[in-house]
Amino acid sequence: MPSEFVFLNMELDDQFFMKQALIEAEKAALAEEVPVGAVVVVGQRIIARAHNLTERLHDVTAHAEMQAITAAANHLNGKYLIDCTLYVTLEPCVMCAGALTWSQLDRVVYGATDSKRGFQQAALTLHPKTKVNGGLMAEEAKALLDTFFAKKRK
Repeated sequence: MPSEFVFLNMELDDQFFMKQALIEAEKAALAEEVPVGAVVVVGQRIIARAHNLTERLHDVTAHAEMQAITAAANHLNGKYLIDCTLYVTLEPCVMCAGALTWSQLDRVVYGATDSKRGFQQAALTLHPKTKVNGGLMAEEAKALLDTFFAKKRK
């Protein structure tokens, strides 16, 4: 994407960036990881891309969101992600919600809801200034997860 390319429609922006998160989720699936992907965006630019690495790293904390937060903080050379948006294919879990709260993101946009481990089902909120939008491209995100777990059950 050329640096001068600017989206004019927030809905189209969100779809474009969620598609990038879905690409990361597909990479996770190919690596036999739970297919969750994330990107962090600031000023219409992706500054971090990540997917689940829990199996590869033997680390239960290596969720896509945690990897993306770390990469974005390194990119920005600071611990806060003010004015940044995280796009993630699955509603963040309680652990990731804690990290997202501390990072002070401007927005979190997620795809599929997680009725078992999602932070909203646990009645948690993020940083008071963080806006949360869920359900974007949820069907695509859920299809990746359903396919992955169907293969695991065979």
